[in-house]
Amino acid sequence: QVRLEESGGGSVQAGGSLRLSCVASGRILTWHTLAWYRQVQGNERELVASITNGGLPSYAESVKGRFTMSREHGKPVVHMQMSSLKPEDTGVYFCRGEKIVMLGRSSQHNYWGQGTLVTVSS
Repeated sequence: QVRLEESGGGSVQAGGSLRLSCVASGRILTWHTLAWYRQVQGNERELVASITNGGLPSYAESVKGRFTMSREHGKPVVHMQMSSLKPEDTGVYFCRGEKIVMLGRSSQHNYWGQGTLVTVSS
C-alpha cells in the first residue's frame, strides 16, 4: 500500500512562512504528480500547487509568487515553501499523489494523505 505523510503545518502570523513536506512511501515504481490541496471547513478541497516527477510546478492564482514547490530528485518527496502567508491561506492541507504505480503492478492510482493544519492569524 502507498502512504502519503504530510508535515510542517502550524500556526503563524500573517506575513510569516511555513514549509510543508509530503513523503510518499511504499513499493512505488513511479509517480506522475504530487499536489497540495487546501480544505476549509465546509468547503471542497481546492488545488493549491503541484509538481510533476519531471519537476514542472503549477500554482493556483491565489498563491503564485508566494508559494514554491520543489521535489527531491529521484524520490517521491515534495516540499511547498509558503511565504507571505495570509489569513485566507488557513486550512487543512492535503497531499495527493497522482498516477502512482506500485512495483509489480501496471495500474495507476491516486492517494491522499491525512492532512496537516495551517493557521494564519491576522
